Amino acid sequence: ISDSSFVNIKNSDKFNQYNPIGAKKITIPVPELGRSAIALGYVNTFPDDDGILRWEPLVIEYNGFIYPSITLQSAVKYLKIPNKMVILEATEGIRLGETYIPTDRFGRTLINYYGTDQTFSYFSISDILDGNIKSEDFHDKIVLIGATAVGIYDLRVTPFTAAMPGVEKHANVIASIIEKKFIKSVPRLVNITILLLSGLLLSLLIVRFKAFGGSAITISFLFFISLLGYYLFAQKGIWINITYPILNIFFVFISVTVYNYVAEERYAKRIRAMFSSYVTEKIVNELIKNPDMAKLGGERREITVLFSDVMGFTSFSEKHAPEDVVAILNEYLGEMTDIVLKWEGTLDKFIGDAILTFWNAPMRQENHAELAIKCALNMVGRLKELQKKWQAEGKPMLDCGIGINTGEVIVGNIGAEGKKMDYTVIGDHVNLGSRVESLTRKYNTHILITEFTLSKIKDLLADETIWKTEVTGLEKVIVKGKERPVGIYRVESLGHGVKSRVVEYQEGKVVKMEEK
Repeated sequence: ISDSSFVNIKNSDKFNQYNPIGAKKITIPVPELGRSAIALGYVNTFPDDDGILRWEPLVIEYNGFIYPSITLQSAVKYLKIPNKMVILEATEGIRLGETYIPTDRFGRTLINYYGTDQTFSYFSISDILDGNIKSEDFHDKIVLIGATAVGIYDLRVTPFTAAMPGVEKHANVIASIIEKKFIKSVPRLVNITILLLSGLLLSLLIVRFKAFGGSAITISFLFFISLLGYYLFAQKGIWINITYPILNIFFVFISVTVYNYVAEERYAKRIRAMFSSYVTEKIVNELIKNPDMAKLGGERREITVLFSDVMGFTSFSEKHAPEDVVAILNEYLGEMTDIVLKWEGTLDKFIGDAILTFWNAPMRQENHAELAIKCALNMVGRLKELQKKWQAEGKPMLDCGIGINTGEVIVGNIGAEGKKMDYTVIGDHVNLGSRVESLTRKYNTHILITEFTLSKIKDLLADETIWKTEVTGLEKVIVKGKERPVGIYRVESLGHGVKSRVVEYQEGKVVKMEEK
């Protein structure tokens, strides 16, 4: 036995770090075979925890001696390498002359399987005994003699098959040593780096996408990692552990998906809390689906603003009991609010008896001016119905004026951070809408709009998109702080069978006035 050990090997400087598998005892072959053999080698196998045989321990330590496996011993004898030329390089590999076998610090090498079972030529022992085999079949070959029958329990589970005879496993290892076709495993640091980088990069990418986009990116990552592992293994003989990166990719995907879900739920609650009292449920749901539609931080945007105010409310409240004032005002505001939401307006606020509403924010509405006009006409129509109802009930009646303007304003979440914030609009065009509403008393009409709003709906009046409506030019107003006069138009509903029309200013009716 001792003659077969590598007692005369030249150890590397790092040999003290080498930690080959240890044996407690040795079972020697029958004396007749042992004495006839040029050398001996062990045949032990050490499958992984899943039962698959991936590693071949090339050396084993016993009583201070290093013994080779039958596969290493066969290659050494075939290559005619003297023992003194066999060098164990701790944590690196085994050198056989000019042949270098990569191993781990336990003296194990990854088995490079050439294929499934019967990749190598099989010959029956009976054919040899009967003289049916030509001597050329064995010329310059290493011939391994072993059992392949199922009943002798020498079948091994490999990555290719669940029943490879142990002797063919030996053939795969010997062939890879002789032909220098090894599988090299990368250092642990490389595997850890791949693990961390793949997880970090994936998380940075998919956190920006919803479930579908995140799934597509994750599948792409899985495909890339698998393809990289296959390419390095099949083409370069380099094995990287892709199991943990793949598991990590799944973990990152699930974690980020859960994170995105929780974040979206929080965002949805925030949007609902912020807008549920301003807009319809439909618009709230659209904002939740498309967060970019609402820039809460503030932006410039063209909107159409509507101011509605009760005419003579101060004197009205002085003449009636507070309970009656509140009851009738709440009924009026409730009806008007329903109409605003019906026409998808954003209900900004109640300013006492006044209502401020706007369109085209937070959700973009290309027909914002049209919606505002139809809303105003609907409000006036419903007010007239309420007036008839109040009159029949013997209750006091309210009347209102509505001013509409279109222009660029600042829209966003405005207020005291952490205390009270409101999604609202500010700007000159908002102020102009308020001043236009105040002119409804001067002209004894319900709805006034500016030339800016008219420019948005003129074509809609012409093609009857806004039907049975008359727009009449009144005069031009110079708003306080502005030099350019603004055209003011009255809007009224027409009877059945009458087409919508626009009546422009008459030459003598153009009046410049200072709004105070």
